[in-house]
Amino acid sequence: MKSDIPDRTFQFALRIVKLCLVMDQKPGVARTLANQLLRSGTSIGANVEEGQASQSEADFVSKYSIACKEARETHYWLRLLAACEVVPAPRLTELEAECNELIAILTAIIKKMRARQS
Repeated sequence: MKSDIPDRTFQFALRIVKLCLVMDQKPGVARTLANQLLRSGTSIGANVEEGQASQSEADFVSKYSIACKEARETHYWLRLLAACEVVPAPRLTELEAECNELIAILTAIIKKMRARQS
């Protein structure tokens, strides 16, 4: 499970970047929300990558915990975009589903590592 998460978070970030490129072409709220989504959506994978090179189990758990928080924030922005109709809800369905799966996977990895530390 752990080895596949860096690739999944990278692919997720790639999809977020592509969505934000489209949103960035619109003025006002869409552009502002795109910036928020871009930051949190790409941070998930960046923190997972840092966790892969962690110096201790505690460092690993810390980086993966940050990635999980970023995934939760990303889920929030995706829900908001759909609710405000900045992006059509059907366009976001797969991204929201993948984000939920990432949250579940990251949470499971964190719990497993914390149990191992105890």
